[in-house]
Order: sequence, then C-alpha cells, then structure tokens
Amino acid sequence: MFTPFRVTGCSLELLNPGEQGIVTFYQTQDKKILEEITSIGITIGICITLEQKFPALVIKVDSHTISINQQIARNIYVRIVEH
Repeated sequence: MFTPFRVTGCSLELLNPGEQGIVTFYQTQDKKILEEITSIGITIGICITLEQKFPALVIKVDSHTISINQQIARNIYVRIVEH
C-alpha cells in the first residue's frame, strides 16, 4: 500500500514559481560557490520566493529581485513555507 507524503524541503531549483522557502543549508564545499551565494545576500534562515524559472531563475530576497544561475540554485536547500 502506498502512503502519501509531502515534500517539505528541497533544492531551490526545484521550487515552482510563487513558492517560498527558508534557506536551511548549502550543499557544497566549493568556496567560490559559497562566496557567490553569500555575496548576493542569501544566508541560512532567510526567506526566498521563486519568482521565475525560465529563461533564468529569478528570486526575491527581502525586497530585492535577483537573477541566479542553475548551479547556484542547485546548491541552496530550503524548507518549503506553506501559505
């Protein structure tokens, strides 16, 4: 028998437009990627909204709208916020 389940956390790149997540951790040890993530203001505990997925990932952090690449988004893990 199949038991239904819900995803409560995932990589930022897997969110759908309009979904929000709170950053829980970074899935990389690459210093260059970590520096890029923190330089654009993405820190553990911050709430991110995915605004657009194509042609580029566009996120909203606080009142700032930022375009990021897939590689960066792939390394940011979030806990999905239910509306």
